[in-house]
Amino acid sequence: MTDALILEKRGPVATVTLNNPPANTWTLESLNALEQMIRDLSADNSIVALVFVSDSPRFFSAGADLKQFAEGDKDSAAEIASAFGRAFEAVTDFRGVTIAAINGFAMGGGLEIALACDLRVASEQAVMALPEATVGLLPCAGGTQNLTLLVGEGWAKRMILCGERVNAELALRIGLVEEVVAPDDLRERALTLATQVSKQSPDSIVACKQLVQMGRSLPVRQVLPAERELFVALFDGDNQKEGVTAFLEKRQPEWVYD
Repeated sequence: MTDALILEKRGPVATVTLNNPPANTWTLESLNALEQMIRDLSADNSIVALVFVSDSPRFFSAGADLKQFAEGDKDSAAEIASAFGRAFEAVTDFRGVTIAAINGFAMGGGLEIALACDLRVASEQAVMALPEATVGLLPCAGGTQNLTLLVGEGWAKRMILCGERVNAELALRIGLVEEVVAPDDLRERALTLATQVSKQSPDSIVACKQLVQMGRSLPVRQVLPAERELFVALFDGDNQKEGVTAFLEKRQPEWVYD
């Protein structure tokens, strides 16, 4: 699809390596490829976790390639903004669990893809920012909304309106990332989390993620009935019985990936 994204599958875990040196910037081609890749992975029931990594020693991703906006072409900007939205919303909507392993700089659209993920693990050397306003733009791939959901309005405004950069230690403190590890341990830690996901029932993962996401936009009184409905719906599949039986028999469950 594109050399800028390298996909690997190992059992129930998929890894996407951002590979557009030197700074892993996003282009229209790579965004469209990402959208299709995520939709294909989401249709593959055998994949329950997806990890985003970078092999660059300095960059997770520096965001959009600003050369795309140098001419001030409004139609081109609209096309790229739409591609950002479709691609990163596909990441958010992925049926399994998405994990960003943030090393180095995650700037603009490079941070926005991490914000679209379910979990974020950062290297001690990571630096995160949404600096779009510095160049006369704004975060258009979910950044204003997803950042606010994670860190609250105050820190979101500091990062977006004041252009503040956040290091790994501060990111952990304000809830932007869930964990900070040594650079050499980053990939392994993200893959360990993905392996933990793979030990859960795939049916339960889909239902639980759906319920958590519903809480973003619906009142709790509307989500609670859905919680009970999805609990009962699990009994339509094989994995509910397998999970309970395996626990009672003191063995590891053998999940079915329909």
